[in-house]
Amino acid sequence: MKKKPIVALIYDFDGTLADTTGVIIQTMQATIKELGLPERSYEECVSTIGLRLTEVQKSLFPDMDLDGEVYARTYRRLFHEFNSDGAVKIYPNVLETLAELKKRGYILTIASSRSHVTLDDFVRNLGLSDIITYVLGGEDVTEGKPAPEAVIKTLTKFGIRPDEAIVVGDTTFDIEMGNNAGAKTCGVTFGNGTRESLSKADWLIDDFSKLLECLS
Repeated sequence: MKKKPIVALIYDFDGTLADTTGVIIQTMQATIKELGLPERSYEECVSTIGLRLTEVQKSLFPDMDLDGEVYARTYRRLFHEFNSDGAVKIYPNVLETLAELKKRGYILTIASSRSHVTLDDFVRNLGLSDIITYVLGGEDVTEGKPAPEAVIKTLTKFGIRPDEAIVVGDTTFDIEMGNNAGAKTCGVTFGNGTRESLSKADWLIDDFSKLLECLS
């Protein structure tokens, strides 16, 4: 039986399409300080990028009984303060590559743990509104990454089979989400993950434009 071609690409946002690491870590450390929690290193904070905000405190403070909603509310307020104009930049070759993929007829979507409101703001401000056709944020699913719900929801919306889609992300949470859904996966090495943590991906790329080669 002939293998079906890829028709859709499902992207993570943070660390995949845009460089948000600086403002995320700044916000996380300010949140931890404001809530009077024990300090966590840069590396420890980076390791949680990709999780929903209500789940971050469980990863950073597994032995403490904390209210995830309190952490999330505090983080969102502080993120709004730190996310000044120009604080978040799109990665090199992302806009051009996405435009080319759109031209070729691929369905391009986002599945992120970030809130839907901030995703919409970033999509608009980074010039992606005419390219990205569907956005899922952390609150749009019952189970966050690495559960496959966001991918399955996207596939269902467009009537796509798992083997007709590629999940593109920078962390193990993204790759596991794609694998758990039965989709193909592509890890980007310029974000928050490492080549080792992305080793279960079908492809690894060091430059976003290399995604075109994965589809050739």
